[in-house]
Amino acid sequence: MTLKELKREFLEYLEIEKGRSILTVRNYDHYLTRFLEYAKVDGPKDVTETQVREYRLWLNRQQGTKVGRNVETLKRKTQNYYLIALRAFLKYLRKRGIESLNPERIELAKVPERSLDLISPAELTRLIEAPDSNTLSGLRDRAILELLFSTGLRVSELCSLSQEDVDLTRDEFSIRGKGDKVRVVFLSDTARDAIKAYLKERKDFDDAMFIQYGKNAKHNDEKNIDLRLTPRSVQRIIKRYATISGITRKVTPHKLRHCFATDLLSNGADLRSVQALLGHANIATTQIYTHVTDKHLRDIHKKFHSRG
Repeated sequence: MTLKELKREFLEYLEIEKGRSILTVRNYDHYLTRFLEYAKVDGPKDVTETQVREYRLWLNRQQGTKVGRNVETLKRKTQNYYLIALRAFLKYLRKRGIESLNPERIELAKVPERSLDLISPAELTRLIEAPDSNTLSGLRDRAILELLFSTGLRVSELCSLSQEDVDLTRDEFSIRGKGDKVRVVFLSDTARDAIKAYLKERKDFDDAMFIQYGKNAKHNDEKNIDLRLTPRSVQRIIKRYATISGITRKVTPHKLRHCFATDLLSNGADLRSVQALLGHANIATTQIYTHVTDKHLRDIHKKFHSRG
């Protein structure tokens, strides 16, 4: 079989047997197609270590995002996505007994340690209180902001919610996240009240928890199209309220997820519990928050530094 045929079977394997999302499968398709277009080889035996090394050099010289007048090269983290996809594909070939390059020969590039540009508690309060509660869209937006900070949901998880998913009598509900894993998240009193206030004013019959309003929504309703908010819509909503609140830094739904985690850790929650609440498969992912919430180190510095 050719590499293109094997790639198709690998993508089907990811979707059916591994249960990966359609978006993940689409991304793997993109990464692997890019390699096959570069390598110009047909058989699995034709993939060599030298070829992969040259491919990495080629990736490192590709244009990435534009910053001002300058165009940066592809970020190392993004380059690693291409390599991870290729390595997973080679592992799949090995599992099927098909001879090709040893996947262990592909090492990922070292990336800088992740930094968190958090907003302050005062900025967070201004952001959450920015929506106009006298309008239906304002009630919706307040509920979105309260829910994101209360639960640490990913924006895709938030948009996937239906009204029947959230039990307001129990202040907790289950969410299916990355890797099709289910976890329990909890509602604060303010989040529960904000959702109740929003749903009380809803007159539509749409099943989605958060829906569009305005001209576009009216046209969609006439055409019987799903009114559910998209992740991009939620990003735009939060960006608008950040501007209204006078926050100069970039604010995204994921930044509210960061605020959720750091708030818990700052108030004494243990790392394992926060890992479970965020739905992180690996605790190393959760540990990025510890250096900004380690009150013990701050107290040590204040107590023992000569100019403390």
